Amino acid sequence: MVKTFRTALVVLLCSLPLAALADLTAIPSGKYTLDKTHGYITFSYSHLGFSTPQVGFNSFDVVLNLDTQNPQKSTLEVLIDAASIDSRVEEFDEHLTGEEFFNTAKYPDIRFESTDIKKTGESTFDIVGNMTIMGQTHPVTFAATINKAGKNPMKKVDALGVSAETKILRSQWGLGRYAPAVGDEVTIQVTAEMFYQE
Repeated sequence: MVKTFRTALVVLLCSLPLAALADLTAIPSGKYTLDKTHGYITFSYSHLGFSTPQVGFNSFDVVLNLDTQNPQKSTLEVLIDAASIDSRVEEFDEHLTGEEFFNTAKYPDIRFESTDIKKTGESTFDIVGNMTIMGQTHPVTFAATINKAGKNPMKKVDALGVSAETKILRSQWGLGRYAPAVGDEVTIQVTAEMFYQE
């Protein structure tokens, strides 16, 4: 019994600093934009069952209108330059931006706009919204975690760090070529640091 209590106490004490780091009230409400040196959007999928390739985008913007007292009232917009896709293989990038997949000449942008934000835990939220790819819009929910909120010691500005993940079926957006041999289910991961804009 004593051992169980001590274990529980240790777990509680260890969790307190993490909760404090994710306290949104440590920063002001307002507009936050992406620190482009610390932002990543990647997606992964099954390749014939043999591997799980990771592909990213090199150019995108994030705008968060944050209400620290009522986070559910916040709004989030993400705009991705689809042609900035980066698989680390130039020939494959050309394939992905072509007509068989993202067709970036006709559909240059990928967009996500939140419609609802639901608190799910001490530092976790479901970000519900609409994702538009190739002119088609469908609802998506990201499971998001607040990594840290506070003053960035290097930039001397209020900052927020967030990680988020969702799974989609690419075929819903007309990107189903080669499925199911190449996985239809795609995992999207986002991690970003954002700075307060006065």
